[in-house]
Amino acid sequence: MSTAIAPPAIPAATELKVVKDATCTFCGCVCDDMELTVEGNTITKAKNACVLGKAWFLNHHAEERPVATIEGQPATFEQAVERAAQILTNATFPITYGLSDTTCEAQRVAVAISDWIGGTVDTTTSVCHGPSGMAFQGVGEVTCTLGEVKNRADFIIFWGGNPAESHPRHFTKYSLMPKGEFLPNGRKDRTAVLIDVRKTKSARAADIFLQIKPRSDFELAWAMRGIAAGVEIDPDIEKVTGISLDVLKDVVAQMKQAKFGVILFGMGLTMTRGKHINSEAVLALARDMNKYTRFTAKPMRGHGNVTGADNVVTWQTGYPFGVNLNRGYPRFNPGEFTTSDVLARGEADAAMIIASDPMSNFSQPARDHLRSIPSVVLDPKLSDTAKVATVAFTTSVYGINTPGTVYRMDDVPISLRPAFDSPYPSDLEVLKAIEKRVKEILQARS
Repeated sequence: MSTAIAPPAIPAATELKVVKDATCTFCGCVCDDMELTVEGNTITKAKNACVLGKAWFLNHHAEERPVATIEGQPATFEQAVERAAQILTNATFPITYGLSDTTCEAQRVAVAISDWIGGTVDTTTSVCHGPSGMAFQGVGEVTCTLGEVKNRADFIIFWGGNPAESHPRHFTKYSLMPKGEFLPNGRKDRTAVLIDVRKTKSARAADIFLQIKPRSDFELAWAMRGIAAGVEIDPDIEKVTGISLDVLKDVVAQMKQAKFGVILFGMGLTMTRGKHINSEAVLALARDMNKYTRFTAKPMRGHGNVTGADNVVTWQTGYPFGVNLNRGYPRFNPGEFTTSDVLARGEADAAMIIASDPMSNFSQPARDHLRSIPSVVLDPKLSDTAKVATVAFTTSVYGINTPGTVYRMDDVPISLRPAFDSPYPSDLEVLKAIEKRVKEILQARS
């Protein structure tokens, strides 16, 4: 690894090769059938990639930046590791955040560092499908893989999401269009329902579109649960949800008649009024339907390895996000230990941000506090967060430059096949170096 302060040399584009079965880490679909044409350090073709995947692969160009900076000035790798370790070990309430766009191997080390320093570890789940994680612990999850959806699901409900634009290959590779073992005619063998507050591009692909009133997801899900259980529902449910009782009864009847049903829900459900109780209602609806047929429910995850982040943090702490470790054991309390809240209240006195950019999307009070405290940032790009970092590491891109493991949105682990090497270290290399130095400092103090 280079220790030079000057930007590392980026190799000239000379070698031509094809990488088969590469993995796209842009979104939670984590499609692993890419065929990448690579010329030196540039991907020129991305066969099988969707429009988002092509933008991910074809627009990737390594920035000529220093391996590390300290307070905006170029520094050696060793200098940056030392400063990062000092920041983290001197803090009283350090917080680790991000993790959704890096490998599981790096995530494990990040959790370990947080444990060593008695900090709080949180992922981007806390600002997207965090309510789903809470609901899983409340009512459980009847789950399946996307392979089962492809081969078995003849009744699919998309709730509070727009896969046509957010996950372009989901329809064609996993859910609506593909021919499966028990669905030889593909789309013709399936019924698709879209539940949303507006008519998105995904509505064109649905057989039934239910345009509900905003913030009425909870009431709709419970009405459907009641209908399934034979409870008499007040016709005034239409005034609340915008959907007539007759239409709901028809949808529930079709759900019962399905051979294999699945509810795929997005942030339009989890981040509206109700949040985790919305997710609980939908998960309970899927659970209830198993009295009549096989039914499952899965969240539509956004970032490439946000599911992996949830899995890794859960393996090591028992909780998926927002976990405080400063008492020597894990404590989970969304709102108290989630990063956006901790920063907005001005509680954290140091931060380590990995593969995330909270300065571009957190609330103004949270951004103001993050700017005022020492921070360590790992990012391939000069993000808004990297610009204000005390210590910033330029890292390689997982999946394009770095091998490792990621989790698809259905909790299936997938190995990465990188296209070409990067002159910059991986998140794993940086975090291992920081962890080593953190342990040395703590041992010297004890």
